[in-house]
Amino acid sequence: MENALVLVEEEVRELVRRRGVDPANDSSTSVGRLVDEVLGEYELRMHSSNLPIIRDRAAVRKAVLDRVAGFGALQELIDDPEVEEIWINSPASIFCARQGRHVLTNVTLEPDEIRDLVERMLRTSGRRLDLSTPFVDATLPDGSRLHVVIPDITRRHWAINVRKFVVRAHRLEELVRLGSLDPAVAGFMDASVRAGLNIVVSGATQSGKTTMLNCLAGCVPGGERVISCEEVFELQVGLPDVVSLQTRQANLEGKGEIDLRRLVVEALRMRPDRIIVGEVRGKEAFDLLVALNSGFPGMTSIHANSAHEALVKLQTLPLLAGENVSHSFVVPTVAAAIDLIIHLGQREGRRRTMQVLGVTGRIEADRIETTSLFERSQLGLEWTGHRPPHPERFEAVGIDLTELLR
Repeated sequence: MENALVLVEEEVRELVRRRGVDPANDSSTSVGRLVDEVLGEYELRMHSSNLPIIRDRAAVRKAVLDRVAGFGALQELIDDPEVEEIWINSPASIFCARQGRHVLTNVTLEPDEIRDLVERMLRTSGRRLDLSTPFVDATLPDGSRLHVVIPDITRRHWAINVRKFVVRAHRLEELVRLGSLDPAVAGFMDASVRAGLNIVVSGATQSGKTTMLNCLAGCVPGGERVISCEEVFELQVGLPDVVSLQTRQANLEGKGEIDLRRLVVEALRMRPDRIIVGEVRGKEAFDLLVALNSGFPGMTSIHANSAHEALVKLQTLPLLAGENVSHSFVVPTVAAAIDLIIHLGQREGRRRTMQVLGVTGRIEADRIETTSLFERSQLGLEWTGHRPPHPERFEAVGIDLTELLR
């Protein structure tokens, strides 16, 4: 079958070239028609020549379509709904994540195949990869996120991660159905968004931070104007008045870079009612804090092992913005800007909300005072009995906290 597959693939690629079809931009349906055409002609010739026999037409068709219009041997993993992420450490070391667990696959690639795959993945993104720019982040046509690092940053082989765009929930109610969130907490989160609290979602990689941000964004009142800022497009805010911004890398002359800090600053000039920053990792945390102190609410996510560590990190990252940014400025700014921290985690491969931490806005001995609102126990995510910050904001939008938290 492999010999027949190679011959059919060569003929399809030749037909694609002659007819001017671009597999990266044209629909897979048009390429599929070319594959069917070549297969039909091949099978006619097969019975009157020594051509290798095709015994499984459907398998050959899919393999050729994957190689020409898809991502080759990786396409099967990309199509698998149970696979959350794929990463390549070397041509013979290709892993995937299924339900939070790492699995070594039986897929192997040649070095040239890996380079060709990356080139195809980057073709529609407008981003590049070379010795002067050995890292790249990009979004694939299906919304999946691509990250590539090349030698000599890596020791020998290209390192590639494809984080699939697997959003199993767009609303908090869907997280409840999936068992990631308790109904009472979902109601509180929805009320907190409508009340205009500033929310940080924290957790480790693959804990579901982007999904949670998407679900929280789904609680934003429909009349608001939302501006989102991300390194690459991942958020899907289903509102009528939304502008989504993403970063841009420098050109070949080293000019034209647009970083996350610039996006946050520009977002403030676009008359937002609410701002969402996909994730803060560095000095853009300073600009986010300034934005959240500008009179409108916002949300973001951050890598952290706990809600308290997320709060500490939010006090540290802004210091990277410059020597004139002091700890004495950052601490009260964080205390005033952040209202809730929602911490996510994984247990036995399942994503769960682990804690909801309230930030009171008060400072004692240079430490920001917090109160745990919901904590996970064997019975689920339970209310601790403490009241959330800014009860007046809930009251202003007609929410009765006593009724909500009983």
